[in-house]
Amino acid sequence: MATVEVKDTTGKKVGSADLADAVFAIEPNTFAVHQVVRSQMAARRQGTHAVKGRSDVSGGGSKPWRQKGTGRARQGTIRAAQWKGGGVVFGPTPRSYAFRVPNKVVKLAMRSVLSAKHAEGELYVVEDFGLDAPSTKTAAAALAALGIDRRVTVVVGNEDWNAIKSFRNLPKVRVITASEANTYDLVDNVSLLFTRSALTWLEGVLS
Repeated sequence: MATVEVKDTTGKKVGSADLADAVFAIEPNTFAVHQVVRSQMAARRQGTHAVKGRSDVSGGGSKPWRQKGTGRARQGTIRAAQWKGGGVVFGPTPRSYAFRVPNKVVKLAMRSVLSAKHAEGELYVVEDFGLDAPSTKTAAAALAALGIDRRVTVVVGNEDWNAIKSFRNLPKVRVITASEANTYDLVDNVSLLFTRSALTWLEGVLS
C-alpha cells in the first residue's frame, strides 16, 4: 500500500497516511485525462457567437430588377449573400459545446492524476492548517515551510472557510474544497497539497 508523509504547517513530519492503491498507485490513463479535460473546457465555452442570415438582415422586400430583359444576372433580393449587407451563409449560430463523459471515466481520470502526482513526489499532505481566522500571511508561510514554491492546487475540507479565504489571494495558488475536486484543477499545476481530512474524503469517493 502506498503511503505519504503528513506534515504540520511548519514542515515537520507528524505522521504518515496510507493511500489506497486503487486511487494513488494505478497506471495513469492519459487518454481518460485528456477526454475529461476537453469536456470541462468545452463546457466552459459560452457558445454565444452568432451572425445574421438572409432572413435576419433588413431590407430586400422586392426584386431589385425584373427577371428578364435587363442584361444583368437575375436577382431575387439584395439581402442574398452575394450582396453587400446581405446575410451570411453557414455562419456560426449559438450552440453548446458541452459533451458528456461517463462517470467512471471521470473518476478514472482523477485517479490517474493523483497517481501521477504521487509517483512524481508532488503530492503533499498537511495535518491541518489550524486557522482560527483568515490569514494570507500564515498561508504563505505554510507553503514556504512545506517547500512549495511553484503552482499548486490546495484541497481543503468542505467547510474550511478560513483556509479558503487565506489561500485564495496568493499568486500561483488555486484553492478548492474536496467536493469541488475535478480533473482540470488537479492536473493544472505542479504540486497538490491536501489536508488530511480532504484527502480521506476524496479517497473515499474515488475508491
